[in-house]
Formats: sequence, C-alpha cells, structure tokens
Amino acid sequence: MNVPALRAALLSWYDAQARDLPWRVGPAEHAAGARADPYRVWLSEVMLQQTTVPHATPYFLDFTRRWPTVRDLAATPDAEVMSAWAGLGYYARARNLLACARAVAGDHAGVFPATEDALRALPGVGAYTAAAVAAIAFDRAANVVDGNVERVMSRLFAVETPLPDAKPELKALSGGLVADHRPGDWAQALMDLGATVCRPRAPLCDRCPISAFCAAFAQGAAETFPRKTRKADRPRRLGAAFVLTHGDRVALVRRPPKGLLGGMLALPTTDWRTAPFSEAEIAAAAPAGAAWRPAGAIEHVFTHFSLTLEVRRAELDEKAAAPANLADSGLIWASRAELEGLPSVFLKAARAGLDRLI
Repeated sequence: MNVPALRAALLSWYDAQARDLPWRVGPAEHAAGARADPYRVWLSEVMLQQTTVPHATPYFLDFTRRWPTVRDLAATPDAEVMSAWAGLGYYARARNLLACARAVAGDHAGVFPATEDALRALPGVGAYTAAAVAAIAFDRAANVVDGNVERVMSRLFAVETPLPDAKPELKALSGGLVADHRPGDWAQALMDLGATVCRPRAPLCDRCPISAFCAAFAQGAAETFPRKTRKADRPRRLGAAFVLTHGDRVALVRRPPKGLLGGMLALPTTDWRTAPFSEAEIAAAAPAGAAWRPAGAIEHVFTHFSLTLEVRRAELDEKAAAPANLADSGLIWASRAELEGLPSVFLKAARAGLDRLI
C-alpha cells in the first residue's frame, strides 16, 4: 500500500469536507496557526464515548457555557455536574470527569499535560482519550482509534478476524498510518470518514477518497466488514420504582456513590435482579407506608442488560404526613419541574407514575 498517497488523499478530502463541530479547530484555521483548546477536546471526547455527535453537542455547549475552563468545572459541586450530565448515561464518566478536572486544576495549575503518558496518568483518562487529546490538541503523532477508525481499518485491509478479537490488529494497522505530519488533522479525518462515508451500514464507497486503496472495496464486500462475533442475548433484570408525592413535591433518593448511576438523584426502587418480585417484596421495599397502587411499567436498556421496572404510585396526605416526618428515611423532596434532571430510566418511571404531567 502506498501510505503517503493514501494519507495525502484523505487529508485533502478532510480539508474540503471536515465537519464543523463546536470543539474543533478546522483544517484551514489549524493551517493558519490556531490550536484546539485541550479542555474542549478532552470534554468532547469524554462526552462522545458511547453516544453520538448530535446527542452530545447540546451537552457540550451547556457545559462550556457554564464552565468555560477546567478550573471552573473543577470548582463545581459534584451534584451540580451530575445533574448537568443526566441523559448522557454512563455516570461513572461524570465522576471521572470531575476527578480529572480537579487533578488538572490542582496538580497541573489548570493546564493539561501534552504527552500521552502524562495524560494517561490523569484520573479516568484511558488510552483512547489520551491519544485523542495528544493528537488533536497538541499535534502529537498519536494513534487515535475509536469505533469509526476500527471500521475504516477493517475495510481498508479486509481484516477477517471478527471484533472484538480484531481490536489489537486494527490498532496496529492504524498505527502504521500515523505520521508526524498533521497528526491531529489525520486523526479527525479518519473519524470523519468513518462517521460520514465509511458508515456501519450502506457505506458510501463512491464518495470515499481512499477507495482506491481499500481491500474490502476491491472485493465488492465493504459492508460485510468488520466481521463480528454474534453477541450474546442481553440479560433482563426486574425491579420496582416508587413515585411518592406530597402535594407538588416528589420523593427522591441519592444513589450510592459507587456503581451504576452512582451519586445520581433517583426515584426510590427495589434492587434489580433476574427473578420476579412478589407483591409482598415490593411493599416491603416501599419508602413509606402509604396506599400504593400500580402505575404501569417501563422498559430501559443499559449496555449490559435490559431493565423492567414496575411503577408504584402513592400520595401522602398533606395534613397527616409532612415530608419532615420522613427525614430519617433519606428522602429528598423535589418539585416536578426538577425531575427533568433525573437519569432517563427514572424520568420514564416518574412520567408513568405522574400520568406524564411533567
């Protein structure tokens, strides 16, 4: 393969077709000497893990409006950041985001380190994020490999090994194309190619600037790559969620700091398990003695399992039981408007329990 010719073709395409993204310094600006803000690059890369550009963009704009520097983010209380993160999922990333921001602010005087090794030493920064920040923000010749790049490499070299076993091979192949010339633009060009042309389904090979180098295209089989091992069926867990109201207020709890949705405000629930719950078990887990009644069920899909929550609804009599009487139970009383900041699984359950009046 003629690597210099391939690189030249892709970079030329990127110069003309680069996506306009709020965290990106475009190729023309970059050529004129502009450099990406490491904070914005890092923040965008953390947000884009496990979600899409259209979904992450409004969150990025909100975060950078509220916290324009890493020092601003580092000084923000955990609960405020976790609330702003709601809807992006994978809440451990939000905890790691804060830990990293505080390390940069406290240990590095608010300045992100410029090398992959130093970036990897920051809390919550893995190999991919370190490579992306090093390449895009500091023009280091780093090998940046996300799902888009894996797909491009699998087709470019017609890699028969199925994912996920092919990951080391794909990373090595991608590394062979990295060079000191425009490493940040190169990384973003590969990402853009995978996102807009070398798509998972129906790749636009007729628009691809490097199709002449692509082994899968030569075989007429681009869409069949990457090969994939059949996924196991996603297991299902069951539980119940409780929507308890007192006038216009709704009872919430703070989830434990560790684990799934850690540190987030949530509706009270049973634990989540594979075996069905009896009505007696659900009643025993309720956050207060009240006239609980069924309010339907909601379905939610996490990465590793699906969840069915039976929803139970009850109202406290305002004269007979004030929220202060339940202070020892750990309940936190919120207005209905505040429920919009809940993680989506609990927002679904709240809407079911409140007849969608939020």
